[in-house]
Amino acid sequence: MKVIELIWEYRGFILGNIKREFQSKYRNSLLGVTWSVLNPLSMIVVYTVIFSQVMRAKLPGVDSQYAYSIYICAGILTWGLFSDLVLRSQNMFLDNANLIKKINFPKLCLPVTVIGSALVNFFIIFSLFTIFLIVTNDFPGLAYFSLIPVLIVMIILAMGIGIITGVLNVFYRDVGQFFGIVLQFWFWLTPIIYPATILPASIHPLMKINPMASVIDACQKILVSGVFPSWFGLIYPLSLGIILCFIGLHLFRKHIGEMVDEL
Repeated sequence: MKVIELIWEYRGFILGNIKREFQSKYRNSLLGVTWSVLNPLSMIVVYTVIFSQVMRAKLPGVDSQYAYSIYICAGILTWGLFSDLVLRSQNMFLDNANLIKKINFPKLCLPVTVIGSALVNFFIIFSLFTIFLIVTNDFPGLAYFSLIPVLIVMIILAMGIGIITGVLNVFYRDVGQFFGIVLQFWFWLTPIIYPATILPASIHPLMKINPMASVIDACQKILVSGVFPSWFGLIYPLSLGIILCFIGLHLFRKHIGEMVDEL
């Protein structure tokens, strides 16, 4: 309750930061915010045309013409939010060095701002994708709303990783560069653009170690097949995310004084 009260008390500060960050992204651009629509729209069109019309790719057991396109978009959009959260978080202390040094405010506002900024971009992109699902008659029905708890699990995991790497990145700038490479490998080691069923049976147990595999799988099942996810499968990424958040907050509280000097 204290955390919620704190966020509510500083809501103006948080919303102001989110607004400034969003505006700065499109500053000195002729089309401005229109790019936030054009970029995801072009991605959806490209994947739809290539996989449903050119390659005629099909998912096993799914009759929809656009099933594979939806499968890929569901995975990439979800991963995009995850990587956006992690990358923003690992730089949030560096990017806000002046604020941290000059203004006295609860540092909890920084991760909340990161989440808010990432969700604004994701909402724009996912709204277009939802319209696509409705137009193609592939809307998953009530199962669509089960995306909310799945995404909450993913946000907790991303923030846990992000806060830890964010603290370390203040002292060791190589951490940010290194984790950018890790994310690239992690993307291809997660069944996002390929079904897990095509992997050798010996690889399947290793997929259970990857916390994002179950998150991506849940989103893809919801959006492609219109089925509710396996909540049991989300216990692992949720538990890992909570543990990482506690570790990250502990590191932050322990080293905040040194961080201010380092910044």
